Amino acid sequence: MLPFPPAPSQSIAGHTLKESVYRKRVEPRHLPQDAPNILIVLIDDVGPGQADAFGGLIATPTLSRIAGEGITYNRFHSTAMCSPTRAALLTGRNHHRVGSGQITEFANDWDGYSGVIPKSSATMAEVLKDYGYATAAFGKWHNTPATETSAAGPFDHWPTGYGFEHFYGFLAAETSQYEPTLVNNTTPVDPHTPRPEGYHLSEDLAEHAVGWLREHKALQPEKPFFMYWASGAAHGPHQVAKEWADRYKGKFDEGWDVYREHVFKNARDKGWIPKDAKLTPRPDSMPSWDSIPEDEKPFQRRLMEVYAGFIEHVDTQVGRIIDEVDRLGYKDNTIVFYIWGDNGASAEGQNGTIAQLLVQNLMNIPPQQQIAALDTIGGLDALGGPKVESMAHAAWAWAGGSPYKSTKLVAAHFGGTRQPMAIRWPKKIRPDRTPRPQFHHVNDIVPTLYDILGISPPEVVNGVEQDPIDGVSLRYTFADASAEGTKQTQYFEIYGSRGIYHDGWFAGAFGPRIPWVPGPPEGFKTWSPETDRWELYNLQEDWSQANDLAEEMPDKVAQTKEIFLVEAARNKAFPIGGAFWSTVLMHPEDGPRKPTSSWDFPGPITRVPEFVAPRIGSRSNIVTIDTQVPANANGVLYALGPYAGGVSLFVKDGIIYYEYNLFLMQRTRIQATEKLPAGEAKIEIESRLLDARLYSPLAVTIKVNGRIYAQGQVPKTAPAMFSLSDGFDIGSDFGSPVSEVYYDQAPFKFNGAIEKVQIEYLDTNN
Repeated sequence: MLPFPPAPSQSIAGHTLKESVYRKRVEPRHLPQDAPNILIVLIDDVGPGQADAFGGLIATPTLSRIAGEGITYNRFHSTAMCSPTRAALLTGRNHHRVGSGQITEFANDWDGYSGVIPKSSATMAEVLKDYGYATAAFGKWHNTPATETSAAGPFDHWPTGYGFEHFYGFLAAETSQYEPTLVNNTTPVDPHTPRPEGYHLSEDLAEHAVGWLREHKALQPEKPFFMYWASGAAHGPHQVAKEWADRYKGKFDEGWDVYREHVFKNARDKGWIPKDAKLTPRPDSMPSWDSIPEDEKPFQRRLMEVYAGFIEHVDTQVGRIIDEVDRLGYKDNTIVFYIWGDNGASAEGQNGTIAQLLVQNLMNIPPQQQIAALDTIGGLDALGGPKVESMAHAAWAWAGGSPYKSTKLVAAHFGGTRQPMAIRWPKKIRPDRTPRPQFHHVNDIVPTLYDILGISPPEVVNGVEQDPIDGVSLRYTFADASAEGTKQTQYFEIYGSRGIYHDGWFAGAFGPRIPWVPGPPEGFKTWSPETDRWELYNLQEDWSQANDLAEEMPDKVAQTKEIFLVEAARNKAFPIGGAFWSTVLMHPEDGPRKPTSSWDFPGPITRVPEFVAPRIGSRSNIVTIDTQVPANANGVLYALGPYAGGVSLFVKDGIIYYEYNLFLMQRTRIQATEKLPAGEAKIEIESRLLDARLYSPLAVTIKVNGRIYAQGQVPKTAPAMFSLSDGFDIGSDFGSPVSEVYYDQAPFKFNGAIEKVQIEYLDTNN
């Protein structure tokens, strides 16, 4: 039972001090004397065929270093998505069991999809802290319900509520690498604090991790440490300084088909994959490189160069942390888990994009139109910079999954779930270049650590009975690459794509959605998991799922499907498809949004997460602002979203403007014909959707003191969201500024006084 009870006093109190016996109490030690320090590094949205450590063409010197000084695993797996993998990694349980059947932004009421890690599944940080570890987490969290990520909390589901004594990073799926939304423990990092020139989030996260290690050495050297460092890279937006992207100029000129073949050969030559492994073909739904128009290819190449530079850059930051661990004398007894990906490389860039939220809004904008928009803000040199939220073409993600099928979001194929891992622990693990081929999963890390430390999984934590651990220890593989695998069964499921590993066989169903095909999947409203076609693979003979045996062995398919159903039921994975399809496409009203339909802001506010902010860009609403206007008014009255897409109301030289930025594809700017009057002013902005369809036009009317100052119409609106992290501001535009008009003056604080802002939805059915 955790926490352990405090040690009782050994002193005997008498009536007086003279009659008393004093003995200093000693807290018992619950860890072995040689308990190792623990560092877990998790990189985001990368594939096994990208790192040069395993045959890819992107430099990863730190990953290569850890692999060379320790051991590697070439059949290690994640789920096919961010939040589910992190929940499984931190708890040792399967992702649905801990309420993480999808990302937190799409949570719903099904137990397996609630977006909340239950207190009945304590994280390793909670357990290790109670046993005597100092604990800290840095970077991406993505395991807090989206509606609980504002400065108001509640904080039970933040990292500090799950056993981490210190956290510095961001709570959402992603954030800008240049203008991130960050929290320090439970306090938002003040956006007014200027960032140094050349700032980048990956560097910031490394610096804070190094600083924490130094403080630990100085103040708590008697405790071992557990650090969880989860980067924002290489999740979209792909953002890195030009010099990093330029390192890859020309390296991808031959295209994704040739890249994939190069990686396949390299991986076999290195012994990373078996000689008899087969390279799986490109799916018919994905274009070949040769089919891409010549005038589009420079755009597609540069997107990949940026992505590659982004990857090398984050690996370099991991190197700074490893260097500090070694410099402080911790190298010998620190066990490092370097996990190359929380899922496969992301296909969410689809046909290549400069504004990644186009995908989440199911908007299919041809590359040529995006290239034209890019030309207005600097052309190809703008890629990787703060004005765009680019993601590479999905075919680059597929190529980066060589030799496997598919990408992130596909749980039926290893391109979505097979993640290389390297472990270094000089005191106990002898370096060995032979990859460990045993089938394992991220839920195996917790039981591995408990095994090393002699910890029995607690039955009760903080008064709550605990769920069983689903993972198994992989400690048995440390000294023997040829040891027989001990994990007999592991299921996979994301968005209806699913699979089951059992005793050397794998069966799976692709599911209703092809991640690299834009727009909603055909027939999604009538889709049923009962009619999906299943595939079958003998993994003892077929490393890369190249030979589907389903038609030859229908009885084996049926048997394996039954095992999947048992595992799904046991782990709360029903209903199949209970994630995205339920909350986004079928019943969006059930998605994670505050039930609020009106807001009363008593003055300026900064960086309210979009999931708890008013949806002023996608709902009919009226905003009323009570303000004192100076003679020469300038500044932002309110803004939602970043430069890559959002809504802003601002004043420039006394003229009021309303701007709707549809992901750089279309900017609608409505402006008044006369200046705002100085003094007290009541400004009203009425926005009405003109119909109930997706992307409905929006009629906008601006009144000042009851008189119409401007009217206009936004031709097309974003139905879902502008950003997963940028947020809502009143009185300024912190983060990435929505409008080009004041971009160079951001945050463009309003120079008058905002006394009150009221926002009300006009039609609760919209």
